[in-house]
Amino acid sequence: GLGEGLGVRGAVTSPTFVIARVHPSLGDGPPLVHVDAYRLSGGLDEMEDLDLDVSLPESVIVVEWGEGRLEELTDDRLQLVIHRAVGDTTDEVRHVTLTGLG
Repeated sequence: GLGEGLGVRGAVTSPTFVIARVHPSLGDGPPLVHVDAYRLSGGLDEMEDLDLDVSLPESVIVVEWGEGRLEELTDDRLQLVIHRAVGDTTDEVRHVTLTGLG
């Protein structure tokens, strides 16, 4: 939905194996940078090693599994946390918490 709203090129799928994927805008909007930080252990230093070919301040960046890894990327961000029941349960309800920071 975010990729569609931004009008970016290509299907937005999880970049698990490539860690980051850039989806350029089909118009004059910002590119979408989609990062899966699950396998990153070095925080922002590893993010810089990805050699993304876009200017981060001019992009919309979505980071999966970024908590505790990439907070220093920017002071201004929207943190989205999806809570779900764990353990032996059939509860498929999700609770979403949005927190604006900066």
